[in-house]
Amino acid sequence: MQTAEQWKHNDPWSWREFSALLLLEFGFVIFVIKHGVQSLYEKWLNVPLYAGTLTGLTIAIVLLAGLYVIALRPHGLTWQSVGVRSFPSSYWSRILIWLLVLIALSIAAVMITSLFGNSVDNSKTEALKQQVNGFTVLIGIVSAGIISPVYEEIFYRGFVYRWLRTRTGAGWSIVISSLIFTAAHYPTFNAMPVNFISGVVFAWTYERTGSVIPAMIIHGVFNTIAVILTAFA
Repeated sequence: MQTAEQWKHNDPWSWREFSALLLLEFGFVIFVIKHGVQSLYEKWLNVPLYAGTLTGLTIAIVLLAGLYVIALRPHGLTWQSVGVRSFPSSYWSRILIWLLVLIALSIAAVMITSLFGNSVDNSKTEALKQQVNGFTVLIGIVSAGIISPVYEEIFYRGFVYRWLRTRTGAGWSIVISSLIFTAAHYPTFNAMPVNFISGVVFAWTYERTGSVIPAMIIHGVFNTIAVILTAFA
């Protein structure tokens, strides 16, 4: 077996690490940070957009620190073990194709769900629309286009998808990791169809490249486009 493919077939982790990190996400992050700490940020900053950005940064620090302490350090592993590695330059054209596929599928999902009364607006988009200027758009891009793609790809694809991949194969791993990724976006229910589609595309990208960086790029560009459209459309 080629070394580049070994991540798909074995890892040093057990159910203990997997369960602990999911508990960190669905216990501490959702109930403590999103429902507790974010309220404190909103009172402190008095601007929902700034509070949301600081909340995202806090989540990023908590999940990446948890991943390091629980899954990497005890086994003497580096971030390369969760997909933070270079990828062949030949994949750049495919990255563009995967981005276009994600955009097309997301538009289709929004159009279909709108037939049932689903709106694309949520607390995040409303926060940006309240005060649109160069600085707030920049904040939105930093939050959605940089912070989120980095920690989400490392956590959900680099660890969660890899853990599932070594045990269930590619198909089920893509579906299950995408469902976990979607559930983690609670309480933005109206964005969940697009979240699921995104999770599938990002997991597929990691499956094909062996690196989370291409998925970060697609994720970042996609979210940046969404921020710009939200602000100026």
